Amino acid sequence: MDRTLPVESLLRTRARDAGGIALMPLALPLGLMFSLIFGVMICMLPAPFVVAAAIGLAAAATIIRRPVRGLVLFCLIGTFLPYSTIQIGVRTTVSEALIMLTWASYLLHAVFQERNTVPKMLSTEKLLVALMLFSAFPFMVGQLTVVADGNGPINWVRWLFNLSTLFLVPRLLTDLKTLEKAVMALLGGTLLLLVLSISVYVTKGSATAIIPILGSLGYSGADILSESLLSLASRMGSPWMHPNVAGGALAMLLPLAFCFGMTRTGSARRLGLTVAALGAIGLLLTGSRGALLSLIAVMLLMARRRIPHLGRLLMGGLVAGIFLLAFYPPLQDRLMGLFTSDDASTAIRFLEYSHFPDAVATFPFGIGFKVDPPVLGYTKFGISNLWLNFIYKIGLPGMLLFIA
Repeated sequence: MDRTLPVESLLRTRARDAGGIALMPLALPLGLMFSLIFGVMICMLPAPFVVAAAIGLAAAATIIRRPVRGLVLFCLIGTFLPYSTIQIGVRTTVSEALIMLTWASYLLHAVFQERNTVPKMLSTEKLLVALMLFSAFPFMVGQLTVVADGNGPINWVRWLFNLSTLFLVPRLLTDLKTLEKAVMALLGGTLLLLVLSISVYVTKGSATAIIPILGSLGYSGADILSESLLSLASRMGSPWMHPNVAGGALAMLLPLAFCFGMTRTGSARRLGLTVAALGAIGLLLTGSRGALLSLIAVMLLMARRRIPHLGRLLMGGLVAGIFLLAFYPPLQDRLMGLFTSDDASTAIRFLEYSHFPDAVATFPFGIGFKVDPPVLGYTKFGISNLWLNFIYKIGLPGMLLFIA
């Protein structure tokens, strides 16, 4: 099988057809060209910038050659540094840039190489297409009715582009070995996230302590993030920025880590179980009550289905929870807030829920993508619930399509 780049393979074929003229391998001139470019750059630019550019170029070349590596790298970066940004003409996240490059590589291979028939879309993909098409309606409504500063078209396109990642999964993860690599990348990124977040929080004891580190890793708006985390300083900060968002991500990844660890051997088993153990601790340290309750509900559902070894996980989680509850006062306060009405976070939630019907009445078809709720001049409160946030942005049909 020819393992050369698609363009190189095509050029060699045409050269042979033209009379057997030998074509110089592309590696030599490309190597000389890039050596010259980086030699000039290292004389004119800071060394760290040149090193980062070299790493980025090597990653791009690897992804262009094999698109699946772009998706695997996205799984790693997307869980570890989901909001790290990069400047490529416009400022975007590294995760979005990886998906752009992966799509470009996939389409390039589809043009220059013979591919098997595109797999038939499953029900999830069909519903996602319906959601993407429906989103055009609230987008137009928001553009016409919401008077606020914001770039609705760019936000909408980015939202659609992030959803498109789902279409890459059945097209690139075509065998069990590749799928397992993607899962290990997800868990590897989660492990890096947990090691960074827990170590910083244990040593500094504040959610804001991680902000300087995030700033050095390409996160923009560190000052705004610092102000927003001041009221959450007793909870663990992370690259997911808000503790509730981090808690929600961990609640989804913990069952995957546990099941993966219990069904594999060797390093894969150790990775899965380590992420499950550290993830349980990290989830408790985030103080996200909704994520904790959601995880308990999922575990009870799995127990009802008699998932093997789940009893051990529940017992281990119970012991770890009791230990943290006994020696970690902020967690005691968060859990007590579940049963009291004078907790500040609980009071804000009640205000959001009580004003939510007014927001829906004001924007029955959603606010679109120009701004995030609340809309200044129209509504006073946003909504912290994921499902209701979809109603806020794209209406009730959009939420139902998202759930489906």
